[in-house]
Amino acid sequence: MDVGLLFDLRNPQAWHRPWADHYARSLEYCEEADRRGAGGLWFTEHHLFEDGYLPRPLTFAAAAAARTRRARIGTAVVLPNLHTPADLAEDAAVVDLISGGRLEIGFGAGYRRPEYDLYGADFGRRFTQVEQRVREVRRLWEEGGVTPAPIQTPVPLWGGFYGPRGARLAGRLGIGLLHISREMFAPYREGLIEGGHDPALARVSDLLPVILADDPEAAWPRIAPHLAHQMNTYRQGSVEGTDHPRPRLLTADDFPDKGTDGGWATLEILTPQEAAARIEERTQGLPVKHLIFWASIAGMPDDLVVRNIELVSEHLPRLLAERAAAAGPVPGGTGPAEVPGGE
Repeated sequence: MDVGLLFDLRNPQAWHRPWADHYARSLEYCEEADRRGAGGLWFTEHHLFEDGYLPRPLTFAAAAAARTRRARIGTAVVLPNLHTPADLAEDAAVVDLISGGRLEIGFGAGYRRPEYDLYGADFGRRFTQVEQRVREVRRLWEEGGVTPAPIQTPVPLWGGFYGPRGARLAGRLGIGLLHISREMFAPYREGLIEGGHDPALARVSDLLPVILADDPEAAWPRIAPHLAHQMNTYRQGSVEGTDHPRPRLLTADDFPDKGTDGGWATLEILTPQEAAARIEERTQGLPVKHLIFWASIAGMPDDLVVRNIELVSEHLPRLLAERAAAAGPVPGGTGPAEVPGGE
């Protein structure tokens, strides 16, 4: 499985730096991660966030692709309902060409009405439309409906759709599921069968709510204000354009250190050794292809970002490989160093 980093380019007012400097620094982080062996660089899409959440992930992905050589270049996620299928197919093909065939595209339906209003899209039909648009993007590539075509045939596609309905949709489309969950794997597999796809081709990936640090206890109070900002924007943004009351603002005290049900907490700050153990526990038996970590939480301090990138890119993959080798081959799998079922 690959281990990579996700960038959302948030630049909150409390820790604001000039936008051009912020983008330049983020590209330097991408270069550093690639140099250190990161398996993937992922970018995500939102609109109308006050902190400037990245609105054009494929545009930034093209810049990152031009400055890197090895890491996969992905979206987790792009919102196809806010783009025409032809635009999305063309933009993605350009990124695949610039990267030399390293593109991975994750799709999502979105959850914010203001974003749909901005683009004149139908929020009420977002799940039906996202399926139609994913199919149309794929058709355009397969039938030469846009030129030039991507290098990869096919481009790896992922569904960032949550809940049983979303998992089944990803399966029906015959794409990977951007959610590592044993509970969601069953409806995903059912969707693969329903769509006429070989369930042996199932693959899952996910953004894990983890930051790596040498001393998590010391890092936590420095990151907590940034986490509170991040979660407040998600919560406040989810009710914009609706008649639902605005939720109260969260503080660092609202976030537990560990998930109470065995799952992940909102954010966990771990050493690489702790993360490797948790990942082994949570992914055992699932066909995991990509593990994705936050590069930064809402403008957190640069020294913590740099060390997180180092630990994710260099240290964690080695620890995961050692654990997989110690566990030995899984019956019916591909070997000790990879979870069976991955590409």
